[in-house]
Amino acid sequence: MNTLSYKGYIGSVAFSEKDGIFFGKVEGINGVVNFEGESVSELTDAFHEAVDDYLAYCKDEGLEPDKSYTGALNVRISPSIHRRAAMLARQSGVTLNAYIKDAVEQKVKHAAAL
Repeated sequence: MNTLSYKGYIGSVAFSEKDGIFFGKVEGINGVVNFEGESVSELTDAFHEAVDDYLAYCKDEGLEPDKSYTGALNVRISPSIHRRAAMLARQSGVTLNAYIKDAVEQKVKHAAAL
């Protein structure tokens, strides 16, 4: 998936051949914030405007804006995998959090190399 980033927010990017427009939405927030444009430049400007409008709306309403991704992640796994990962982390001399972080980073690097 193609994305845009601005002020810590991520926007998805897609193209509608039928309509001849690029479109997307701000990802990872509670709510729907869409944007579109007929060119990459228009799409980028619309994304920036959408983020700025979202932030202005939150300020006007006294709301704390959501961030697309905070870096904190709650992952649910089976108890047996949890136990095994904890044991492997201990054997490696790292925390379970560090062990899982490394595993995810390795998986992402591997996917990027494909």
